[in-house]
Amino acid sequence: MPVDTWADKTVLVTGGAGFLGSFVVEGLVARGAKRVVVPRSAEYNLVDRASVARLFRDARPDVVFHLAAKVGGIGANRDNPGLFLFENAMMGLHVIEEARLAGTQKTIIAGTICAYPKFAPVPFKEEDLWNGYPEETNAPYGVAKKLLLVQSDAYRQQYGMNSIMLFPVNLYGPRDNFDLRTSHVIPAMIRKFDAARAAGDTEAPLWGDGSPTREFLYVEDAAEGLILGAERYDSSEPVNLGSGAEISIKDLATAIADATGFTGSFKWDPSQPNGQPRRRLDVSRARERFGFTAKTGLAEGLAKTVAWYRSNQ
Repeated sequence: MPVDTWADKTVLVTGGAGFLGSFVVEGLVARGAKRVVVPRSAEYNLVDRASVARLFRDARPDVVFHLAAKVGGIGANRDNPGLFLFENAMMGLHVIEEARLAGTQKTIIAGTICAYPKFAPVPFKEEDLWNGYPEETNAPYGVAKKLLLVQSDAYRQQYGMNSIMLFPVNLYGPRDNFDLRTSHVIPAMIRKFDAARAAGDTEAPLWGDGSPTREFLYVEDAAEGLILGAERYDSSEPVNLGSGAEISIKDLATAIADATGFTGSFKWDPSQPNGQPRRRLDVSRARERFGFTAKTGLAEGLAKTVAWYRSNQ
């Protein structure tokens, strides 16, 4: 059942006040949604089943986007494996079960690129999700999200529940988390390089050796992909959301240095983890099944992200 109009729907967006969720909310409003419910953690603890049940009684949603997650970069994942496993699994299990009990028309679940096997063939195809264990530093988070893919498929089989799960690649953009203790690579580099430039430093410290590759998706493109999936896609088969473009961390550092005006050198620390060796998605399924193609190139996205950071730091 595609969602053909938003004007008459009550839409619940868990994580709707967060990085990705805030852009999904804006995208829904732009499409005519008049009732978008954004629960706050102070009022509804999604790890607690009774709290989630109360949320569904209060909101009575027609459509649910489950975007809430406990996330962070390599360091945060390494320091909190048990927390990331438990909280991400429980939030998803509760939200999907309560959506089923409430008879919601459609549930859209955000997965993670971290669910893919450490040595998945590049580009990552959706059918490779189960062909190995994820990269160790973020495996607990990735496995928790894979559990929700199984739940989505099982509920479709047993209950006829209409749910889809989309797997965004590494996201970046305005409103990202720039806390160096928990941030991902792009906001961390922007903050480090901007501070180094302002201080007149000639060197900036970076983790690893710069050899891994990554793919990045601008956050507004990711939000558009999730909404298009809600509107046009009906299957429990997973779908990648990405740009299809691969860049090494070394080249990324150079691009971010250009965007921030930092002209110094990089001091790599190979004692710190690199994370997964390579990441690039096969993005053909999203294009073929519901017409999603990323619109924002890396240089344009970085410029917008740096501008937002400097206005809001």
